[in-house]
Amino acid sequence: MTTTTTTTTTTTASTPDTPGFHQTSELYQEKVAASPPTHDGLEFWQFMIAGSIAGSVEHMAMFPVDTLKTRMQAITSSYKMPALTLRQSLGSIMKLEGLGGLYRGIAAMGLGAGPAHAVYFSVYETCKKFLSAENPNNSMAHAASGVFATVASDAVLTPMDVVKQRLQLKGSPYKGMADCMKRVAVEEGIGAFYASYRTTVVMNAPFTAVHFATYEAAKRCLMEMSPESGGDGDDDETLLVHATAGAASGALAAAVTTPLDVVKTQLQCQGVCGVDRFSSSSISNVIQTILKKDGYGGLIRGWIPRMLFHAPAAAICWSTYESAKSFFQQINGRNSSVN
Repeated sequence: MTTTTTTTTTTTASTPDTPGFHQTSELYQEKVAASPPTHDGLEFWQFMIAGSIAGSVEHMAMFPVDTLKTRMQAITSSYKMPALTLRQSLGSIMKLEGLGGLYRGIAAMGLGAGPAHAVYFSVYETCKKFLSAENPNNSMAHAASGVFATVASDAVLTPMDVVKQRLQLKGSPYKGMADCMKRVAVEEGIGAFYASYRTTVVMNAPFTAVHFATYEAAKRCLMEMSPESGGDGDDDETLLVHATAGAASGALAAAVTTPLDVVKTQLQCQGVCGVDRFSSSSISNVIQTILKKDGYGGLIRGWIPRMLFHAPAAAICWSTYESAKSFFQQINGRNSSVN
């Protein structure tokens, strides 16, 4: 995008016929060789910061919808009541708990989202550079990079996601984030924080593969159709393009992986507020239990708020991330021209 401008500003100062040209060229080459390797004009730490900002903004903005999804997915037939609709869940929370009920557990997510997304995007960009083999349109490389990214980031986020979801439950017995972390560690052991890690990875691997591959493809198509780019897709990408591509990819990936998200939620909240406790954290065991008690409808519970969460969340996340990248690219370009 803006990375090509940095080389032109340093080489136009002299020509082959100008005294000192070869000396200037050699100095420039030495400077480039000494610089850390970059991708998209950014260094590794800049991807981490951009990702951290994007993840934090995404989860904070969409947290109330995530609370509704958790409530709907955690309810089982043990409550002897039909599953609540999205409107009923929202009305119940607002009537009994007020607006604050929609934000219970947000501190835990705030603590985990930043570091997890810093890992997520930096690993993604690093793997994409390595796997794309100089082909920026390689969808398989984008999908594989997304899988590697989610395995790494889920290891960071899963413990805080467990705390967040337990705090989101109706009638949660925990006083807050610190109390939840302490009681889970003492009463259930440290392993309880990672009981859903395998399920989370199994869910997020296809989620991320679909998400990233769809995002890159949608972004490319939108850029080619954009009148601002003249159909060649080479001009600066617009915020609308990132938001639209992100929303489409987030909604599709969410719809595909909802059953596994139900399994993850019930594993993370097992034994709390009436949620079943499972004999093992095996995905097949949890699925069989849900099917036996709630039928196939139990595996898609919460799919509407999940899609309502991920479509705008992905739009917010990608547009924020790409904006942060552009900010760093402009800084790097100015620093390069000054030096």
